[in-house]
Amino acid sequence: MAGAAGFDWPALMRLGLGRLGLDPVRFWALTPMELVIRLGLDGDGRAAMDRDRLEELARAFPDREKGDSTGDRNG
Repeated sequence: MAGAAGFDWPALMRLGLGRLGLDPVRFWALTPMELVIRLGLDGDGRAAMDRDRLEELARAFPDREKGDSTGDRNG
């Protein structure tokens, strides 16, 4: 891991302030892990929630009819 002098601070700031649209106070208050999560870089490298992931979750946890109180989350 590069030291502070070798770190690309301008690129990091462009991501936080530009891509994420954070104001400077919120950007500098983030922990490194919070920034990674907001950028969607956690897990397998995919965006934190894309269309495929939403559809995968919808199949795994389908909507229930109103009044269905079976409590069975696995189908």
